[in-house]
Amino acid sequence: MAHATLTLSSKNYSSWSLRGWLLCRMAGLDFKEVMVDLDDDARQELLLLSPSVLVPRLTHNGVTVWDTLAIAEYLHEIKPKAGLWPADQVTRAHCRSVSGEMHSGFYNLRSALPMNLKTVHPRFKIFSGARPDVERIKAIWTECLELSGGPWLFGKTPTVADAMYAPVCSRFRTYSVELEPQLAAYCDTVFSWPLMVEWTEGAKAEPDEIIELEVEF
Repeated sequence: MAHATLTLSSKNYSSWSLRGWLLCRMAGLDFKEVMVDLDDDARQELLLLSPSVLVPRLTHNGVTVWDTLAIAEYLHEIKPKAGLWPADQVTRAHCRSVSGEMHSGFYNLRSALPMNLKTVHPRFKIFSGARPDVERIKAIWTECLELSGGPWLFGKTPTVADAMYAPVCSRFRTYSVELEPQLAAYCDTVFSWPLMVEWTEGAKAEPDEIIELEVEF
């Protein structure tokens, strides 16, 4: 029986819920999903980034952890053999850096390309303010893949960085962002990841009455 719960919001629209869920599954944690009821009031709180709505939120053995990177570090502490972070110190520092950059940056990308796994916009025009974010992410992926040899950002197995950037792969597919072959292959690796397949199936099964949001949560 699961002795942990993970509070999530929409599987179709919530990139942060996806990240937290991936991390828990990667760590091999036995947990129960608890979905936030996104009524109008809750949705407004999420849009305003209210601290009263903590999603994703992991509760485990009397400990409550929110914020995706905090969840990653907590899981690393309780499941050190799961390999969430690379074993090599230098590589681990690089992984933490690019994960932190995703965690705290790219606001224009978040606003212009909200996550939506149910649709594809084949001729979507990215506004100029978001283009530097797209190019920076491409540069991060290129550097990581060239250093590690792929197919994941830091080698042969997924790490926290892949959990952090998985929603970006979905955004790039939804909004038909053109990618170099190496980067397109990385996104294909993410989309064929059994965990990502499972999450996407859950997103597609989500009720359609949830209103598409213009900013991420």
